[in-house]
Amino acid sequence: MLPDPNSLYGPLDPAPDAGYVDAPPRMGFFTDTSVCIGCKACEVACKEWNGVPESGLDLLGMSYDNTGALTANSWRHVAFVEQPGPARQHPSSADVLGEPVDGGPQRSVDAGPQFLGMPGAQPPGRGTGVEGRTDFRWLMMSDVCKHCTHAACLDVCPTGSLFRTEFGTVVVQEDICNGCGYCISACPYGVIDQRRGDGRAWKCTLCYDRLGAGMTPACAQACPTESIQYGPLDELRERAAARVSTLHERGVPEARLYGHDPNDGVGGDGAFFLLLDEPEVYGLPPDPVVTTRDLPAMWKRAGLAALAMAAATVAAFVGGSS
Repeated sequence: MLPDPNSLYGPLDPAPDAGYVDAPPRMGFFTDTSVCIGCKACEVACKEWNGVPESGLDLLGMSYDNTGALTANSWRHVAFVEQPGPARQHPSSADVLGEPVDGGPQRSVDAGPQFLGMPGAQPPGRGTGVEGRTDFRWLMMSDVCKHCTHAACLDVCPTGSLFRTEFGTVVVQEDICNGCGYCISACPYGVIDQRRGDGRAWKCTLCYDRLGAGMTPACAQACPTESIQYGPLDELRERAAARVSTLHERGVPEARLYGHDPNDGVGGDGAFFLLLDEPEVYGLPPDPVVTTRDLPAMWKRAGLAALAMAAATVAAFVGGSS
């Protein structure tokens, strides 16, 4: 029987490929960053339900984002990305002269941080258009493990600590994790982390215990704006495509999906996103590829090299003895 050519890359349904018979629909997350308000309710709910240790009060000096990144003690991370408006990057005469813009206070390009007073009387850009905006904006995104279709962490785990569930998600069994750290370097998104003083790997389980009971994951349950949506992955992809079309019609051409394509380098993600800028802005790789994709070719080349060296050694020995 020939091995599945898509076992390390290409589109597939991960649960049946893992051996589940009559598996339920693949479940996942769709995170719509356009409605995220940065409340961090998802972070708190995740910690409370899963018993994730507190991260401590670590003021990073980076806006209101004091979580910093996904870690062993932060399975959800709400990022705050501050961006100046287009006109802020290329000052207009109004900026230089310090004239009011968009109904807001006077500004000076070289003044540095300053108290901006009360907000304008209308939404940013309403009076000048998007190209004339001089205010900054926040891009907020609740990041999480992507639960990849082709999960390199699964491929490299030597103890079977990581396993594929019947819902297509990826879970760490911390009781048999030996702390080798192979999964950390294998993850193309840098999601998995080792807990200090513990050494074992930890990450989002997509609330596997709740899924088995027919419940919604804690983060999606707590999200007040439904920025985090949970459900069958196929339905979420349809919903996400419709949302992108709506945003394009409303004058947001930069809206795009990330991690939804089954033909991408990881076979599509079980947790994908609607972004309002390039993936790099959010700290995401622009073109992630499962790190074990080329293992068969690498082993083949290594084997050929070993055979060539063995043949050369034999030839040298035979030639020397004669």
